[in-house]
Amino acid sequence: MELHILSYLVFSPLLGLLILFFIPRDEKELIKNIAFISSIIPLGLSLLLLFMFDKTNSGFQFETLVKWISTLNINYHVGVDGISLFLILLTTLSVPIVILSSFKYITESEKFYYMMVLFLEIAMLGTFLALDLVLFFLFWEAMLIPMYFIIAIWGGDNKRYATFKFVIYTSIGSVLMLIGIFYVGNLAGSFSINDVYGTVFSIKEQLLLFGAFFLAFAIKVPIFPFHTWLPDAHVEAPTGGSVILAAILLKMGAYGVIRFVIPLFPNAVVLLAPLIFVLAVVGIIYAAMASYVQKDLKRLVAYSSVSHMGLIILGLFALSSVSISGAVYQMISHGLSTGSLFLIVGILYERRHTRLITEYGGIASAMPMFSVFFMIASLTSIAVPFTSGFVGEFMVLFGAYSSDFLKNVYEYSQIFVYVAASGMLFGAIYMLWAYQKVALGPNINLENQRLFDLSLREFIVLLPYSILMIVLGIHTEFVVSRIMPSVDRIIGIFYAGLR
Repeated sequence: MELHILSYLVFSPLLGLLILFFIPRDEKELIKNIAFISSIIPLGLSLLLLFMFDKTNSGFQFETLVKWISTLNINYHVGVDGISLFLILLTTLSVPIVILSSFKYITESEKFYYMMVLFLEIAMLGTFLALDLVLFFLFWEAMLIPMYFIIAIWGGDNKRYATFKFVIYTSIGSVLMLIGIFYVGNLAGSFSINDVYGTVFSIKEQLLLFGAFFLAFAIKVPIFPFHTWLPDAHVEAPTGGSVILAAILLKMGAYGVIRFVIPLFPNAVVLLAPLIFVLAVVGIIYAAMASYVQKDLKRLVAYSSVSHMGLIILGLFALSSVSISGAVYQMISHGLSTGSLFLIVGILYERRHTRLITEYGGIASAMPMFSVFFMIASLTSIAVPFTSGFVGEFMVLFGAYSSDFLKNVYEYSQIFVYVAASGMLFGAIYMLWAYQKVALGPNINLENQRLFDLSLREFIVLLPYSILMIVLGIHTEFVVSRIMPSVDRIIGIFYAGLR
């Protein structure tokens, strides 16, 4: 089990996917139950992985390497470190929540929907665990297939436009990254991360390869100005698709920056960090302001994702142990809070079939339990103390402010940290405004007076995210102590590669 646990973890959803393939499509309840049970197995394996993980080991653990295409030195190579560990846990937690939340509102082609969700889980887990560049790319691209169908089949009125935009943006970045992977593998003589980390690139090569890799990751994050596909994809996607986009897929871009861009192209990072830093800060403020003027609650949450992901990129390129660890922590927190907010919007839409903020007001009187979960997610999103959002954002901002790297490469970096910190203020404005408009005040709309509170299924769906948002806001050392050694290793590789 210890030797092959990562392979079991990645491909365990395949068992459920194959079982679903042979079940008649009219057996709807059986399909739902098998899909949910199949998603619980990876969650159990990831919890076992957490129990077995050695927090004192900064390198990759539980590695599995199997020869695949020997002539090109391409292998099936997987492993986990402190950076990928909690992203794996977030993935395996989110998929059962997505499946359970879909039981009521997915009423057409249920069998194919749940097969696509399980397929997507395989691709996401493989992306976070792959230690071979070609294997990473294959999992990265495989994610596009199920996500395309999830939006294109079960999306909203403008789903064709949203899927087209999503695929085009992602494909452009992927083509450039593939070219970069070929170049790196050819020069290193291997596609293994462990071999590639020690490869020396010229300054010109680093700049070109930085562009190839970073553009793919910047689109996925997405950072300003590559963000325009995200609000459309979020709004048109079904609730489950929006949760997966927010909680997991956006993190794949930031994960790629940590795993590849920073350690492989350090000189390019030094030269281009000021530009990325400015783009991140502009994205934080721009997206926060855009959130405030939205009339659609789901689009407001979508733009808030762009703002929060900008803060994560800022933390990564601050290149301090605290800022990068905080960025990883914020990735986890953002997955919990924004995933919860999209579930909340979905629950409202199921009842009223509208996402217009002006259509609501005072629903706390009719839906008190729902409003409590809404408040927890909102407070976490705006980084209130004793929530996971506060820990992540504070670590990012403090780490960026005190970063010796930023002070050396960008004289005015601290000023931009002050500006980025104002994003917390803007976040409080638009999230509390949205909560007030939706949940508080008099309930004078007859349609809202008829609303009913959470069902048992909906309560179970929202509970895990909410508990973790509070627990991770208080008990932080458990996570940070496992993240930081691997972050320090990446920073060490970065500085060792500077010339």
